[in-house]
Amino acid sequence: MKKFLIITILLCVTFSSWAQFRRRDRNAAQQPAENNLNYANPREYIIAGIDVSGINVLDKNAMISISGLKVGDKIKIPGDAITGAIRKIWKYGLVGDVTIEVSRIEGENIYLNIELAERSRLTAFYFTGVNKSQESGLKEDLNLIRGKIVNDAMIRNTELAVKKYFVKKGFLRTDVKVVQEKDTLNRDGIRLKIAINTKSKIKINKISFTGNEHIDDATLKRRMKKTKEHPRFTLHRTVLSALLQPGKYVRMGGPVSRKDTKEFLNDNIKLNIFSSSKLIQTDYEDDKKKIIAFYNSKGYRDAEIVTDSIYNHNDKTINIDFKIYEGPKYYFRNIIWTGNYIYTDKQLSTVLGISKGDVYNKELIDKKLQFNPKGMDISGLYMDDGYLFFRINPVEVAVAGDSIDVEMRIHEGEQATINEVTITGNDRTSDHVIRRELSTIPGQKFRRSDIIRTQQSLAQLGYFAPDKVSQNLVPNPDKGTVDVEWQVEEQSNDQVELSGGWGGYYGFVGTLGLTFNNFSVRNIPNFKNWRPLPVGDGQRLSLRVQANGRQYQSYSFSFTEPWLGGRKPHSFSVSLNSSVQRLTRYQTTDGIVDPSIKVNSVTVGLGRRLEWPDNYFTLTNSLSYLRYSLNDYNSGLGFTNGNANSINFNTTIARRSLNEIMYPSQGSDISLSITLTPPYSLWREIDYNTANAGDRFKWIEFNKWMFDAKYYLPLDNKKKLVLEAKSHFGFIGSYTSKAGIGPFERFYLGGDGLAGGFNSFLLGQEVIGLRGYENNRITPPDYNNYSTSNASSEIQGGIVYDKFGLELRYPVTTGSAATIYGFVFTEAGNNWNTYEDFNPFTLYKSAGFGARIFMPAFGLIGLNWGYGFDTLPGATQRSGAHFHFTIGQQIR
Repeated sequence: MKKFLIITILLCVTFSSWAQFRRRDRNAAQQPAENNLNYANPREYIIAGIDVSGINVLDKNAMISISGLKVGDKIKIPGDAITGAIRKIWKYGLVGDVTIEVSRIEGENIYLNIELAERSRLTAFYFTGVNKSQESGLKEDLNLIRGKIVNDAMIRNTELAVKKYFVKKGFLRTDVKVVQEKDTLNRDGIRLKIAINTKSKIKINKISFTGNEHIDDATLKRRMKKTKEHPRFTLHRTVLSALLQPGKYVRMGGPVSRKDTKEFLNDNIKLNIFSSSKLIQTDYEDDKKKIIAFYNSKGYRDAEIVTDSIYNHNDKTINIDFKIYEGPKYYFRNIIWTGNYIYTDKQLSTVLGISKGDVYNKELIDKKLQFNPKGMDISGLYMDDGYLFFRINPVEVAVAGDSIDVEMRIHEGEQATINEVTITGNDRTSDHVIRRELSTIPGQKFRRSDIIRTQQSLAQLGYFAPDKVSQNLVPNPDKGTVDVEWQVEEQSNDQVELSGGWGGYYGFVGTLGLTFNNFSVRNIPNFKNWRPLPVGDGQRLSLRVQANGRQYQSYSFSFTEPWLGGRKPHSFSVSLNSSVQRLTRYQTTDGIVDPSIKVNSVTVGLGRRLEWPDNYFTLTNSLSYLRYSLNDYNSGLGFTNGNANSINFNTTIARRSLNEIMYPSQGSDISLSITLTPPYSLWREIDYNTANAGDRFKWIEFNKWMFDAKYYLPLDNKKKLVLEAKSHFGFIGSYTSKAGIGPFERFYLGGDGLAGGFNSFLLGQEVIGLRGYENNRITPPDYNNYSTSNASSEIQGGIVYDKFGLELRYPVTTGSAATIYGFVFTEAGNNWNTYEDFNPFTLYKSAGFGARIFMPAFGLIGLNWGYGFDTLPGATQRSGAHFHFTIGQQIR
């Protein structure tokens, strides 16, 4: 029994051990292959397969490629290959989590699985706490693209961009919170809620300076162009009492002198309604530099801002305190020239224009050395003689007390020759049209003045956006040459005039006008160059038809070739016109009278550019023939029936140096025009005193002199604020006293300068605008029926006029799509019908404001409000306010 019990126990222990061993082997076989990896002893495997899991949008193959792992690669596990692959995938920011697992191992082959967790993508975003205008501006500034992965960088950049947007608007304390919301329509999508609290706009309450002993606070504040105190108006009750009691000057203590009251007003009245008071950091830093630059220009070379403090004044405003160190004031002593062989010290000193004892001004030195917009500079002196590689370096070599010696160290280099000239950006205009305007010619010596002149010429063509005309200089010092690339951007400047309507009296009223400013006769048969008409050769073709029912019809055609023959700037033009005007029919005892006037004309012109006195001058000559046919026409000509013939020769010499056409900011436009007819009275055998008007004016004779001058002066460094000054004169004379001055070509003054009626066009009248007065009202002898004289029985119009004006302009935009600018103006003029009455200082004055809009398809449109200060002859009150609408560029 005992033996049996022992045997049974041994069998049980043996069976239990065997069962436990079998379970261990079975479990080992069922465990993942990676458990067989020995992390203490890395082993080399061959990648037999790579799989990717956990993605819906991303491409599997792309993710495997990003990881850098490839089937067939040998890698050590564990090792740097797996770590590096994870790091590469993380680098792209496409996923939120990355795990690389071993799927199985078969001998030396290993199978990997890349487990990814995709980041959510942006499906929409919206704003709270802002209005629609602000929301629209924010959408333009933010770089939020639907479908882009939402990550921490996107959230942070969005918050910074929103804050930056509102800082520019003066909201310095804006709070921004970007909240991620699940998109219920897209389970993998995220909507961003951008919650904004702009708080109050922060203004600058006060700007204070200390340490500025030589330059006062007000002057320094004016140097700060963008950083201004908040506009305010403060009026002490005592000052108000003084203002309400004329003749009394009061202060808190009682009556005082006028001087004391003025000082008190200065201390207590502060008015600054046009300045902005936002604090923008970049503008603030620029304004600090302007303060130091201003000190330097006054001789304070060592001036600096020691400290600047910005602190809260209240919840809505801040104060800024500056502590200035001015330092001593310095003066120029000796200016020493070294390295100059082409020009003498005396010649260079004359151009520099700085003398011993002048206030030291570093900015002035730089301007006189590199680019002086108001005159010659040292760099221009050398570069206009081909020394493109010229360099000059001013060095302060001695400071003795309050005096400074400056040494001008010059490297003259060699003269440069233009090697190659290329043009880019002209997809409509032919190369030869541009090249004929270039002053930079291959093989010619390089001159900076030629670069400036060419840029002006290309800008004035009208085919290119003026602000996009630029040059790229590529110098080659080894060969002593320079390549010039001219870069342009095309703009359309063709114009269409189309209007129409129906009037009960006139019937159909309409105008159709087409002007093609870059036309090409050569490309008419070449339909591939029609865009939509043949363009590219710089020719001008104009067609115009105008009709006011039966009363008036006019047909005109003109063509201009600016480079006749294509080799020299000799222009050729021809124009044809046929017009008829009919007045109202009326019944007489002899029957129905149908008054009318017909005019047919042809003009041929030739012009050319001059090289003397400089190449801004042009000379234009034209010959015209006009035939007037009057039939019972009684309207200010002095005769009603007959034919009048005019053969006249016109010569115009002009100088135009404008930097561009539509918004000139510098330069001048001056012209003198003389129109002459043959002196028929010298050989015609008629008595002009007794001859009837039809015979007297059968051959029209006169001489006409016109002078026009415009000058443009930029008032700021960016050449935006521009002052236009202009003057105009006109005189009509006769060759002999017996013939007198006829009714044709006379002057009509007043209004918009366009509304001369059909008579002005038919009779060649000069219609001159004078805003603030009604159209043509300043026209003797009747002043447009203000007096009781019979307009039909007398010759209308003046024979001498003058006009002067000032116009201050500021642009809204000067882009290629449109040019828009506003202006204020003042002008004065008068018109006389005899030289005995002529007095150039007796003028009718006006002032006002307005805007002009130029769009290439429609031309120039002007809106003007003017106020006439004077009373015209025959009127009982001053002219007063008038609104004027104009179309087209007005010459006078």
